Amino acid sequence: MNKCNYYVYITTNPRKTVLYTGVTNNLKIRIGQHYLNRGDSNNVAGKYYCYKLIYFEHYPDIQHAIAREKEIKDLSNAKKWQLIASKNPHLNFIVI
Repeated sequence: MNKCNYYVYITTNPRKTVLYTGVTNNLKIRIGQHYLNRGDSNNVAGKYYCYKLIYFEHYPDIQHAIAREKEIKDLSNAKKWQLIASKNPHLNFIVI
């Protein structure tokens, strides 16, 4: 199994009204892709302008990252906001 850097992340739109959860092996490139896709109705993150990084977790193993992504996606929005606030209490956008 390949050990690498994987990230589970949550993005939001500029008004912080929508959350999007994903997994990637290159956070900087992936957030850039979300930015370039803003307004694209063919994907959820683009449709709702979810290109502002607000939370992420690092994993060395893709299987653990995917499992965690699924856990987070199953949370209610209130629980997701609690998770975000646990590491980012001011809900600041994260610049990478």
